[in-house]
Order: sequence, then structure tokens, then C-alpha cells
Amino acid sequence: MQHVEKHFSGGETVRDVVIGMADGLTVPFALAAGISGALASTHIVVTAGLAEVAAGSIAMGLGGFLAARGDAEHYQSELRREEQEIIDVPEWEAQEIVDLFKDYGLTESEAAPVVAALRREPKSWRDFMMRFELGLEAPDPKRALRSAFTIAGSYIVGGMIPLLPYMLAANARQALTISIAVTLLALAVFGFVKGHFTGVSKFKSAWQTALVGSLAAGVAFGIAKAIT
Repeated sequence: MQHVEKHFSGGETVRDVVIGMADGLTVPFALAAGISGALASTHIVVTAGLAEVAAGSIAMGLGGFLAARGDAEHYQSELRREEQEIIDVPEWEAQEIVDLFKDYGLTESEAAPVVAALRREPKSWRDFMMRFELGLEAPDPKRALRSAFTIAGSYIVGGMIPLLPYMLAANARQALTISIAVTLLALAVFGFVKGHFTGVSKFKSAWQTALVGSLAAGVAFGIAKAIT
């Protein structure tokens, strides 16, 4: 029977969704809740909330884009440095390979054939050092743009959830009660789904996400309420 390893490889995408959804569920909710504490008009709450979602999604998406671009630039910088070190100080770099294998329990003589093989292939040698010495993986060239759209889109989806009750209810106070319930439910569902993709306990992830999200929203609501 053939063995098939099941590993989840979408960690970066999940991270982007988590970043976008978490902020999208809490920040617009806190803003809407704070405004509804001072005003009874749902129209003003919705207008302010939509403006925040638009601005927040752009800011979050841009932040994700710049972060991913920064990672790519850092990788390229380290790649050039590693290539130059292989040329300038090959013996030092070879010893670093030996030291890496010693950390896994191999002796110098056992590591010697691998070192010799890598020295014959400078490109493979460079890639080996990048991954195992520096812990860096070659970034996806499309990562920055995909990250920006994923975070921004997740923020918009998350932000519309606490605002939806204000779009449907006539009274802001009534909408606030519904928004609290809907946002908590959305946080729990979001945590459950996140747990499924990350391989941790779904129910544990659900209540932890709901707890952390509600605490963040509560603090933000308190600040917004105090200001208004």
C-alpha cells in the first residue's frame, strides 16, 4: 500500500486570511458600536462603517504587499551574500555544512560525502545554505500581490458582518445587540474553519478565536465609547 503524506501547505494564505478577517471582524464592529452608543441613526453608522472598511482594507492590503515585498528583497540580499561567501570563503562555508550535520548527530566523516557533492554544485550548495543555515525559502514571485488581495478581501468580508445588522435594522441600539451576537458567531465559525486548515482542534480554535476577538472588540468598543 502506497503511503501518502498529508501536509497542509497553504500556511501563508491562511495567515493572510486570519490577519484580514480578524481585523475586519473587530475594528468595524468597534467603530459601529461606539457610534451607535451616541447616535440612533443607522445611516450614519453604516456610512462611517463602510468608509472604515474601505480605508482599512486598502491599508491592510498595502501592508501585506509591502511585507511580502520586504521578505522577497531580504531573500535576494541573502542569496547574493551566500553566493559571494561560497566564492570568497569556501572552506568556511564547507565547515558550516559540517556543523549543521553535527547538530543532527552526524560525524564529520559522515558529512564529508555530502559536503564534497555540494562543493561540485555551487548553485545547489547556495540553495542548501539558504534553506538549512538561514531557514529561508525562495519566495513566490506572485506572493506580494496575492497577499495584498487576500488580506484586503478578507478584511472586507469580515468588516461587512458586524455592519450588516445596521443595514437591516431601523434602530442603532437594536442593531448593536444583533451585531454583537452575529460577530461572536462569525468569530467562532472563523476559528473553527481556521482550526480545520491548520490541523489544530477545531473547537479549541473556535472558542479561542471568539475569546480573543471579543476581547479586542471590547477594548476597541470601550475606547470608541469613551471618545464619543
